Amino acid sequence: MTFQEQILQGIPAQLPAKPAYDTTVSHAPKRKDVLSAPEKRLAVENALRYFPQEWHQHLAKEFLDELQAYGRIYMYRFRPTYAMYARPIEEYPARCRHAAAIMMMIQNNLDPAVAQHPHELITYGGNGAVFQNWAQYLVTMQYLATMTEEQTLHIYSGHPMGLFPSSKDAPRAVVTNGMMIPNYSKPDDWEKYNALGVTQYGQMTAGSYMYIGPQGIVHGTTITVMNAFRKILDQSGETAGKVFLTSGLGGMSGAQPKAGNIAGCITVCAEVNPAAAQKRYAQGWVDVLIDDIRVLVERVRDAIKKKETLSIAFLGNVVDVWETFFDENVPISIGSDQTSLHNPWSGGYYPAGMLFDEANALMSGDPDAFRRAVQQSLIRQVDAINKHVSRGTYFFDYGNAFLLESSRAGADILAEDGQAFRYPSYVQDILGPMCFDYGFGPFRWVCTSGRPDDLRETDAIALAVLQELQKNAYPEIRQQLADNIRWIQQAEANKLVVGSQARILYADAQGRIQIAKAFNRAIKQGRIKSPVVLGRDHHDVSGTDSPYRETSNIYDGSKFTADMAIHNVIGDSFRGATWVSIHNGGGVGWGEVINGGFGLVLDGTDETDRRLTNMLFYDVNNGIARRAWARNKEARQAIEIELKRSPGLQVTAAQHVEPAVLDSLFN
Repeated sequence: MTFQEQILQGIPAQLPAKPAYDTTVSHAPKRKDVLSAPEKRLAVENALRYFPQEWHQHLAKEFLDELQAYGRIYMYRFRPTYAMYARPIEEYPARCRHAAAIMMMIQNNLDPAVAQHPHELITYGGNGAVFQNWAQYLVTMQYLATMTEEQTLHIYSGHPMGLFPSSKDAPRAVVTNGMMIPNYSKPDDWEKYNALGVTQYGQMTAGSYMYIGPQGIVHGTTITVMNAFRKILDQSGETAGKVFLTSGLGGMSGAQPKAGNIAGCITVCAEVNPAAAQKRYAQGWVDVLIDDIRVLVERVRDAIKKKETLSIAFLGNVVDVWETFFDENVPISIGSDQTSLHNPWSGGYYPAGMLFDEANALMSGDPDAFRRAVQQSLIRQVDAINKHVSRGTYFFDYGNAFLLESSRAGADILAEDGQAFRYPSYVQDILGPMCFDYGFGPFRWVCTSGRPDDLRETDAIALAVLQELQKNAYPEIRQQLADNIRWIQQAEANKLVVGSQARILYADAQGRIQIAKAFNRAIKQGRIKSPVVLGRDHHDVSGTDSPYRETSNIYDGSKFTADMAIHNVIGDSFRGATWVSIHNGGGVGWGEVINGGFGLVLDGTDETDRRLTNMLFYDVNNGIARRAWARNKEARQAIEIELKRSPGLQVTAAQHVEPAVLDSLFN
């Protein structure tokens, strides 16, 4: 059968042969055995729903074996035999080009060159899934291939509930992931209900089909690292010879060494998984791979002396690096952590003092002992970080729940008041006041033709727009524009593309709208050969309510509310988005965040111009308005500027309260 025929058939008519377990790709760690016998029966019954009754006797034992061996039912038998990658949009069988664009994005998320654990349908973060099992993938792709422009596909945590009549103005897909009743949104609830096959962790851009490989976080990390250095260096901003120490090379965090190279520093990134470290080295994301701590110390000392720009992957535990660098007086200028601590007990963080395989065995064999080992490791790591900070290191939480989980472990991570953390989230110190409050966030696009020359054309268009905007920009956003102009000028040379022909930059509403209109015009004129998919990371101005990351610089007491993210996805859905998604848990952990995203297909039509203007304006300014209401001075300035240039916008303004009024009451 051809690729198109396989897509159109969905669940195959004949039971396919069971493939051998493929040891050539990275697999998800075995999940904990959390289900009772009746619950395992229910999980198997749930999985069999996708298949004809005559297969049930045969598949039931197979699915139970998978559940017991891996902790989940992935349905490996139904994994497609065709190659998984983002094909040019014309190669997808579809009645609707917008649906074909979604199909392309799904396949990009599952491309083995992009995905962390592709056979378990996990894109990044250890558990950020596109689907729970391969049956869901097959049915979803079949629905997308057959849907019209007057239908909408509704997807419940990977499960394609069905095509429902709608309209041309409606989204083509509405996606939810992990939307639990609040009292059932603890980490153990994810383990249980994911094992039952009824919910999943979609991370941010995995379950919304908008992941573009490590490039997405390379840009955000570059902006963060450059501004972190600006906070501690003199006006010259000389980063050469300065050390950035961090950890994690799996999934998104493989972007850190590339970002360090762009920022011009020495990056040391520790990784315990040999396969992940080797993969990033082979892909060129790190310059050097070292597995001996003594060799690492000497190589870093030499790089400091020579003021090199260098990225090093250290195959080992980052706790050992923090401790050894302190003992050996190796100076660390900035430090962070990008292990998946939103998922600390299931492979997101590996404790010091044991090998990778040893830790994996303990994780499933004795979960309580593994939890204790992780917490003891976090205590050691924080102790070492505190020592370095006393010598002048600037440490920040990079939004992976490091501070949160360290505090839960009992580490010395709290400030003097015993409530706040002693170190800031990078959003509190950097991205919040410097970017999000002014409306700057991770605008991204994908060329559905798959042609590098189309991506090159979009780069040139985006650069021209940014340079024009820079001429009349108000002072507070000029640095952001300058950083992004530098980024887009160097993007092709930095070889950031993995998988689809995609790009990212930070822009405000005005920038996003003008860039998108220019793309749409170029498609209409034939300068760009096929549609372009617009999107963003959920990690943005308006899409995410996350008290320990995206909204950590909200100080009016509302940072634990999630109204903004919900309004974002609803508002985008009727203003023109091609698909929308809303997730529980992306980035910092199950139950800790609600985040929403979108995809918008530019096809060169006048109607798309209307859609992109309405949707992108709201997508950004919804968040600025909320931040201004929280009394963030940068957001108040940004919304006042927007009010002057947008007559249809009216926003409730927060009145300033003089401290003396409150002092007279409470002092």
